[in-house]
Amino acid sequence: NITPGPLLFQQNPDVVWGLIAALFIGNVMLLLMNIPMVGLFVRVLLVPSKYLMPAVAMISFVGIYGVSGSTFDLLVMVGFGLLGWVLRKLDVPLVPVILGVLLGNEMEVNLRRAMTISDGEWSALFASPLAVGLWTLAVVGFILPLLIGRYLRPQAATKARAEGADPD
Repeated sequence: NITPGPLLFQQNPDVVWGLIAALFIGNVMLLLMNIPMVGLFVRVLLVPSKYLMPAVAMISFVGIYGVSGSTFDLLVMVGFGLLGWVLRKLDVPLVPVILGVLLGNEMEVNLRRAMTISDGEWSALFASPLAVGLWTLAVVGFILPLLIGRYLRPQAATKARAEGADPD
C-alpha cells in the first residue's frame, strides 16, 4: 500500500523517483516529437479563421459530449462561448476575467477565514503594516493606470494633431 503524504519520499522512494523519471522521459519524448512538427503547427495559423473556428468548435463539441455524454455540458460550453463573445464585443479585457474566475473562490474562502478569526472585525484587514502596504500597492496599481491613461491620451492626440494626423 502506498500512502500519500509528506512521508511518501521516505517510505516509497522507488515509486516517487520512478514517477519523476517517467515524467522526465515523457517530456523528452514530447520534445523530440514536437520539434519536427513546429512547421506544421505554424501552418495551422495560416488557415483562415472562418474554417478553423468551426473545426475547433466541432472538436470541442465532440470532446465535451464524449467525456460526459451530457447535453447540459454542451449547453454550458455554448453559454460560456457566447459569454466570451459578448465580453470580446464589449472590449472587456480577458486577463482580469480569468484571474477573477481562478482566484475568486480562494479569495472568498480566505476573506471568510480572516473574518472568522477576527470575529467579524473588518479593521483586521488593515491592522498590520504589511497589510497596509499591500492595500496601498493595490490601490496605486488600480489608480495609476487610469491617471497615466488620462495624461498620455491627450498628449498623443496633441502630437497627432501637430503632425497632421487623425488622433483616433
